[in-house]
Amino acid sequence: MTTATVGLRRFGHEDLPHIRQTLLDVHADAYADEMHDEFNQRFPWFVDHWGGHPGFSCVIGYEGDEPVGFAYGAPATPGREWWREHLNEPPADDSTFSVSELMVRPRWRKTGVAERLHGALIDNRTEALAVLLVDPDHPKVVELYETWGYRRIGTRQPFPDSPNFTVMLRGLRQSASA
Repeated sequence: MTTATVGLRRFGHEDLPHIRQTLLDVHADAYADEMHDEFNQRFPWFVDHWGGHPGFSCVIGYEGDEPVGFAYGAPATPGREWWREHLNEPPADDSTFSVSELMVRPRWRKTGVAERLHGALIDNRTEALAVLLVDPDHPKVVELYETWGYRRIGTRQPFPDSPNFTVMLRGLRQSASA
């Protein structure tokens, strides 16, 4: 398998009923060893929460008809950008796209698929910034996001049973600095 054999397809809010099971199936494979964790068991709620946002955007990678991974997110509500608390001076344009999930099934990891999914998700966004949370127990993932232009700005535990995630921010336009 090469990244060239993986085709990317874009989906929006209206497509959620058709792609929901695909997202759940990829998650079940990607986290097969961690499904005992209650936080991971709540993934269907997260899919519905993010997919319910009118600006929901999703990119799914397929090798033939087989889904290999996905990335999704949605624009943050203006004025409620929770990452602000980590900066002394927020940028003048703080419009933000929240990258909620980037997931690749084990067989396709370390092939460049994650970078392609992420790039397709954030390319041509109108927002100035992208934000995401990363489990600090996965330092190689944090480092990978840094190579994609993100920087660490703080930590956040959004749910009592979630990790205390690393908050990462990057500019999406040349004029935006994160």
